[in-house]
Amino acid sequence: MPEAAARQGLSAGEAARRLADQGPNLLPGSEPKSTAAIVRDVVTEPMFLMLLAAGGIYLALGDRGEALFLLSFVFVVIAITLVQERKTQRALESLRDLSAPRALVIRDGLEQRIAGREVVLGDLLVLHEGDRIAADALLVDGQLEVDESLLTGEAVPVTKLPLAPGAGDAAAPAPGGDGTPASADSAGPPQARPAPSGGSAAHEVASVGALFASTVVTRGVGLAEVCATAAHTAVGRIGADLAATTEPPSALQQRSRQLVRQLGVAALLLASAQVLLGWWWNDRPLLESLLSGIALAMAILPEEIPVILTVFLALGAWRISRHKVLTRRVTAVEALGAITVLAVDKTGTLTVNRMALAELATADANFRPEDADSLAEEFHLLVEFAMLATPGDPFDPMEKAIQHFGHQWLAGTEHVHEGREPEFEYALSGEILAMTRVFASDYPSQHLLATKGAPEAVADLCHLDAAQRDAIGRQVETMAERGLRVLGVARGRWSGQATAPDAPPPWPHSQHDFDFEFLGLVALADPPRAEVPAALAECRQAGVRVIMMTGDHPATALAIARQVGLSERPDLMTGAEIEALDDAALRQRLRHVDLCARLKPQHKLRLVQLLRADGEVVAMTGDGVNDAPALKAADVGIAMGERGTDVAREAAALVLLDDSFARIVAAIRQGRRIDDNIRKATRFVFAVHVPIIALALVPTLLHWPVLLLPVHIVLLELLIDPACSIVFEAEPEDSDLMGRPPRPASDSPFAAAPLAHGVFQGLGVAFVLLAGQVWLAGQGWSAGQGRAVVFSALVLAVMLLILANRDPSRPVLRGAAAANPWLWRMAAGVAALLVAVLGLPWLRGLMGLALPGARGLALAAGLVALCLVWLELVRVLGQRLGRARRGN
Repeated sequence: MPEAAARQGLSAGEAARRLADQGPNLLPGSEPKSTAAIVRDVVTEPMFLMLLAAGGIYLALGDRGEALFLLSFVFVVIAITLVQERKTQRALESLRDLSAPRALVIRDGLEQRIAGREVVLGDLLVLHEGDRIAADALLVDGQLEVDESLLTGEAVPVTKLPLAPGAGDAAAPAPGGDGTPASADSAGPPQARPAPSGGSAAHEVASVGALFASTVVTRGVGLAEVCATAAHTAVGRIGADLAATTEPPSALQQRSRQLVRQLGVAALLLASAQVLLGWWWNDRPLLESLLSGIALAMAILPEEIPVILTVFLALGAWRISRHKVLTRRVTAVEALGAITVLAVDKTGTLTVNRMALAELATADANFRPEDADSLAEEFHLLVEFAMLATPGDPFDPMEKAIQHFGHQWLAGTEHVHEGREPEFEYALSGEILAMTRVFASDYPSQHLLATKGAPEAVADLCHLDAAQRDAIGRQVETMAERGLRVLGVARGRWSGQATAPDAPPPWPHSQHDFDFEFLGLVALADPPRAEVPAALAECRQAGVRVIMMTGDHPATALAIARQVGLSERPDLMTGAEIEALDDAALRQRLRHVDLCARLKPQHKLRLVQLLRADGEVVAMTGDGVNDAPALKAADVGIAMGERGTDVAREAAALVLLDDSFARIVAAIRQGRRIDDNIRKATRFVFAVHVPIIALALVPTLLHWPVLLLPVHIVLLELLIDPACSIVFEAEPEDSDLMGRPPRPASDSPFAAAPLAHGVFQGLGVAFVLLAGQVWLAGQGWSAGQGRAVVFSALVLAVMLLILANRDPSRPVLRGAAAANPWLWRMAAGVAALLVAVLGLPWLRGLMGLALPGARGLALAAGLVALCLVWLELVRVLGQRLGRARRGN
């Protein structure tokens, strides 16, 4: 460090005093919720109180297996909730880990390595290539390039030059761009402006020397004075946003809880009335009346609903994992089916977050790697000197791209110089935005010069005339419009001799003292992922709107959006525009804009919140710390698993294990399938509970013998539960699944309209069975025989209801032909249950049944046929009403 020795830094005593006053340089944590508190919150939810009550009823009746089955789901959900509560804490811990690396500081005039948590305001940080910066600081000496993608999403390092005296009193700069809040956006296309480092993507004018905690130095050496620590840093403010952001509750859970409350109250009132009516009005024994009341309560309480939600979402998460998507929040699986807006980060999501050489240009020709199998001779010199102007084993991503391209396309030629080291280097400076490396040649007095940097700076070093400069400027502008980062490359020769043996020659003071020949332009880009265009097209077909939210420059965002076909609307909105609009105006503007650039973390968070407030169901993708608050606030946060930060992964609901954008579409497809199947299962539950309720309630009202006892309902649950959790869960996706618009966010499977179809199905089945019981009683059949006929018909009707609810658009019996690996197993289970109930004397006696005989079985079959006719009528009527609604 040129001035490091002249700077004393803080004294040890002053540093200790400041550490005591300011506290450690760590992000603030939140006290985790106790396990007991989490368990208490879970078991007091109405849904789980219902589970406990149903399990207790089964236990009281001696059916321990069914009781344990239901009660086990309480512990499953408690475990899931425990994991969920710990997630935010882990996200904040990940942020703290990022913000507290070890730091090299100057104290008492000596360099010393300390823990990042001990850095205080006023400390002098000594920074080298590869260092993670421990706190926000202002560069006071040296020159750096810093990768700020963690905070901004920009794939390209930003150049940092020392602040001018007095500049530290200005408004605090923001990460990214040129380090200032808004100036970059008014300075024209970034790619056409100087490339501040010879090898880095210098798309901005040499930036103000503001450095930010958790970012990484990719090039250079510098001395910086700490200006903010802990929660006051840029990453600390993101941590505060993350801690303050609440994950949206599951709409499915909210509505199911509301339904459970209503049904729970109804079950309690009706069961109590059933007991009183049976005891006082029908003069039944109290025990028989209690059993009748318990049976009615069990018939009304749809304990399958929590089973459906738990099993379907858990198995859905497993199915999605087979597409390399890890589910961190199970409730997000349900929201996948309703996504209307997919907000995507650019870097690492739409692009690979890895720089690659995209184009070469000389005065007469252009070369693009995708258009050729070999590199034409006229470009060999350009690539050779671009490589010579680049370190052989660089840290900078753009320099890595140059070396990779050269080794790939010039392999086996004399233009690759492995291990050749320069005798002298001229680094990029504020005066000359280019760098030159000086090599020895075959002649002792001759030296070879290799230069790269901002095209304007390199053209100036070559002393080109105005016409040549204008031609280069047009080439650069054309490339910049396609989102490319452009560097100029030149070569030169210099004759210089040492003044003494074994001494280097007297190197010129400035690069301007050399004569250069302009060789051409090298353009680099962070290329789009290959699978993105097809995935975006599928999103559009499915009615999912895609919005880009990036911290990168508008020109880059527009170029990538055009390449992947993200949107046909050319409008773009920047962070500065967002700050100038109130919520109402921004919400209106957001309805017509699909590209948002130069965004800060708080901008992304605000946009996601406004989209949700506007009725959209939002999925948000991202990989950086800057994305974490928005990921957490979205209905479905989706983080990149390979290149994403721990903070993003902890804040997200889903993680793409291989970072493939196509996995998002696969997850949406699975989410829609799961949503469809939950609706089918829920419709079936209500359809099958209506006749059960009727058979439990009507006999008491009409002074009939009891038709359904708790033991009957327990046996029916052996059919209903597997039908819900296995058969309907395994239903294949509909053929038009990704060709229809997303379901409205307000469209719940537990709303009255979706359930009406199932209720009507059940009412008809109940009427047929009760009518059959009336006829049997009138014909003098015994109570046991009548009960056997009605129960057998009910069991077979359960199978019909399964077929009817698989696909209401097709005839009921055609549902038996559709592929489902569990359907015929279910049919076998129904047959086995009937055979066991009617064929085993002890079981028949336990259930109060009598052999119905061939005539009784024929009558049961006739009742089932009438049920089939009713279900077909409901199906046809439902289709006509649906067409009428669509016509209006």
